[in-house]
Amino acid sequence: MANYYPPVAFHFKVEVLGLPSNDNDVRFTEVTGLSMEMATEEVPEGGENRFVQKFPTRARYTELVLKRGLLVNSEITEWVRRCIEDMDIEPKSVDIKLLNEQHQPLLTWHLVGAYPTKWSLGDLNASNSAVSIESLQLYYQRFTMDKS
Repeated sequence: MANYYPPVAFHFKVEVLGLPSNDNDVRFTEVTGLSMEMATEEVPEGGENRFVQKFPTRARYTELVLKRGLLVNSEITEWVRRCIEDMDIEPKSVDIKLLNEQHQPLLTWHLVGAYPTKWSLGDLNASNSAVSIESLQLYYQRFTMDKS
């Protein structure tokens, strides 16, 4: 029986579906906020003040944050600009793919109804030799996880 090794977290790509394909637009350095949790409602137990019942209400998803080196002529950045500046909100599906050694997807998280809520650029500093980093924040309704 072969030993199992967890996949590495640094080999992934992000695709915004419905935008023209560009090899540079799938390259991000960081993805955070891919999480879900069950929201609950607390109800005091009648006649027994020592206890509180907790009931599930709905699933909640945090906003996704994508970071990468500033990319000029990006279809994703243009989509962000249209949504935020022009208020032309166009929800898209987003796929986050964790890749294996052959660059094939191991797992895919499929985000539904995603649209940008924030774009930011890291500090510009003449005394620092760092790369310009842009951050994109996306709201999404839900996600599913698919094994490839």
